[in-house]
Amino acid sequence: EVQLQASGGGLVQAGGSLRLSCATSGFRFDDYAIGWFRQAPGKEREGVSCISSSYSDGSTLYKESVKGRFTISSDDAERTVYLQMDSLKPDDTAVYYCGAQLGYYCSSLTDYDYWGQGTLVTVSS
Repeated sequence: EVQLQASGGGLVQAGGSLRLSCATSGFRFDDYAIGWFRQAPGKEREGVSCISSSYSDGSTLYKESVKGRFTISSDDAERTVYLQMDSLKPDDTAVYYCGAQLGYYCSSLTDYDYWGQGTLVTVSS
C-alpha cells in the first residue's frame, strides 16, 4: 500500500520557521520525484517544491514566492522528504501535502501520482 504521511505543521508567527516531514512507503522511492503542494481555504491547489529522485541529480524546483525561504531535502535511506520553511508569511497558511510523481525528475509542481493526508500550517500576523 502506497503511503505518504505529512507531518510537522502547526501555528507559528510571521517570520517563524517550521519543518515538514513526508514519510513514505509502499513504492520504489528511487523511481519517483517527491514534492509538496498546498491548498488554502477557498483557493486552488498550488505547487510549492519538488526534488528529483536519488537516481538523478537531486535537482529541486520551487514556486517563485517561496524561493530563498523554503528548502526541500531528502533522506533516501529513511525514505523521507523534508520541507524547511523559514521567514513564514500569513500567505503561506494552508494545508500542505506531499506527493510522489513517477519519474526521476520533477515534471510538475502540481501533478502527482500519489499523495497523502496533509498537515496544516497556520501563520499568524
